[in-house]
Amino acid sequence: MLTEHQLLVFWLELSVLLLAARGLGTLMRRIRQPAVIGELAAGLLLGPSVLGQLSPAVESWLFPSDPVQRALLSSVGWLGAFLLLIVTGLETDLGLVRRLGTKAARVALGSLVIPVLCGLSVGFVMPDAFLGPNAQREVFALFMATALGISALPVIAKVLSELDLMRRNIAQVILAAAMADDVIGWILLGLVAGLAQSGEIAIARVGWTLLGLALFLAGAFTVGQRIVDALLREARRRRGGSSAALTITVLVALFAGALTHSLGLEAVFGAFIAGIVLGHSRFQEHEVFSTLQTITFTVMAPLFFAGAGLRADLALLRDPTVITWGSIVLLVASASKFLGAYIGSRFARLPRREGLALGVGLNARGAVEIVVATVGLSLNVLNKSSYTVVVLMAMVTSMMAPPLLRAALKGWKGSKEESERLERERMLGDNVLLRPSRLLLPSHGGPNSLLAARILDLAWPEGAEVTLFSAGKDVPAEDLERVRAVFASRPISIEHAAAKEPLDAILEQAVLGYGAIAVGATDTKVEGRLISPVVDALLAASPLPVIMVRRGARVSPNSLPRFHRLLVPAIGTQPGRAAQEMAYSLARRQGVRVLIAHVVTMPTLGQQLAMPAWPEEVREDASPLPPSERTEVAERVLAEARALAERMGARAETVIRTGVSAPEEILALARERGVDLIVLAANLRQLSGRPFLGHGVEYLLENSESTIVVVTAPPGWAR
Repeated sequence: MLTEHQLLVFWLELSVLLLAARGLGTLMRRIRQPAVIGELAAGLLLGPSVLGQLSPAVESWLFPSDPVQRALLSSVGWLGAFLLLIVTGLETDLGLVRRLGTKAARVALGSLVIPVLCGLSVGFVMPDAFLGPNAQREVFALFMATALGISALPVIAKVLSELDLMRRNIAQVILAAAMADDVIGWILLGLVAGLAQSGEIAIARVGWTLLGLALFLAGAFTVGQRIVDALLREARRRRGGSSAALTITVLVALFAGALTHSLGLEAVFGAFIAGIVLGHSRFQEHEVFSTLQTITFTVMAPLFFAGAGLRADLALLRDPTVITWGSIVLLVASASKFLGAYIGSRFARLPRREGLALGVGLNARGAVEIVVATVGLSLNVLNKSSYTVVVLMAMVTSMMAPPLLRAALKGWKGSKEESERLERERMLGDNVLLRPSRLLLPSHGGPNSLLAARILDLAWPEGAEVTLFSAGKDVPAEDLERVRAVFASRPISIEHAAAKEPLDAILEQAVLGYGAIAVGATDTKVEGRLISPVVDALLAASPLPVIMVRRGARVSPNSLPRFHRLLVPAIGTQPGRAAQEMAYSLARRQGVRVLIAHVVTMPTLGQQLAMPAWPEEVREDASPLPPSERTEVAERVLAEARALAERMGARAETVIRTGVSAPEEILALARERGVDLIVLAANLRQLSGRPFLGHGVEYLLENSESTIVVVTAPPGWAR
């Protein structure tokens, strides 16, 4: 049972550590250095290295040597590391890691073997004064080999994130190599610990760890992925929102951490793998990542890194022998890790600049090394002097990594493929509609669904998954197969709800993590309806944007047409931006030019004559701008639209029309230019018991012979 005094000290420890870590971290950011340097320095300042020398009484009261007090603070720190690795896993691109797997393996091999051999050599030549009370020379040398071989995944992850490098190829290689070094390092530590305790290597224990690790990894990415998908899907189905998804995310990570800990590995390794699996789930809520990232980077990770610095007593470096051998170990550790990673990168045929960055990035040892040193001290393999040497190596390599990594990658664009991928990701991240999210296509396999599938396959981001969804009975399998075949080049899943009404089934499916719903409009308009009962109800109730496709008069029902001339109005609204994204993507994929139109509307003669009698506020709203201002506004709107087209790789032409009716001008322009596809935006409203798309959109649906795509946004929708 904790005493009142222990709790008081604990709360004060957290307060002082967090204040110092955040303060120094902010200072580091102001001088363009990662916050992790300041967070580590906070621990050094508050620990025996500085505060303990200046005011031993204050330091011993605030951070007592009481094992219970130390365990309390350590548990909070490790929770910070745990959350940091979940966030890192969520941000890890599994597909990219798979593509870079061979390269990462070669880098990991080089960055492990050479430091281990160098550590073994150093361990054999260090003076006897550094050996622990019960350490044999061979055991001490093996321990130093382990200490030099390991890399600190939490530190590396924080540095890469703060330098905004997580989406770079080099970052994924560093993370994969660090993960491999970390795992093998902990296995080696288990071997050395067993040898130190019993004088012999526990072969059975090592075999169990290796077997358990293989089963854990295989299960995580197969059965584990299915379980995670099922849990997150159920949370969405029950409208649990981001809070339910966050709970599931943390629980899964805790379970995975406990599992890897039981295998003799770090719990944070399990958190990292769990993060990858959770981030790979198509049912994950996007808000989970931002929520975890905020609490981790502002509170938990700073406490972890400050706590790591707190354990070091650099005052021991006043001993000439300790500082001399500390410098030698630091030099050998840094040079061997750098050389090993660089040699591995050359075998992996990576560019020299990336090889330099790998050597620098993998050199960070951080708090993981301090844990290794603590284990060595507790087993009497190390004494206070050798413990300080290992801690010095951990702290200095962690502080070296951020500025050196920034310098190594300054101005480095990477390969052409990487630059194109990053640009594509940036563009998709800025889009309001065309993002790499899943698309839901409800269908009974009819010709309108076939056309909608064709247009959406062309417009939607490449590689994004489509779910072909049908509901009710008597759905023709061969018709659905024709629609499915349109999406042959992208991932597709097929769902069917036989026992439910179509609308209810679609709305239940819509909450499962989709970006939009696409539907084909029926050919025959139902009296009193906008389109049909189901489509009207879907437009009214959908929580997502709906992309409705209506086939043009000259398009054969069973054909997959190629469009030659596209038109999209530029209206300067968010739904208008979504429609432009659709049009530009279609134009780029089909290699055709898109016509961007803006209509400047003028009041009719009757309106102008009646205007003086209108109330003043109505008259002010209705009064047209002067001609010069109207033209300026139109040109500004078109310039923004054209710039977006250029960023998306579409060839565009702009035109300004003036008239009393915007839809009539759009229709006339479409006929003049031979437009066969018009993309429109609509702000959805309810009018007379049915969805209302606006007079302009409904006028064009009624009168245009072209194929029309309407992008509707539900009330309050924003990206």
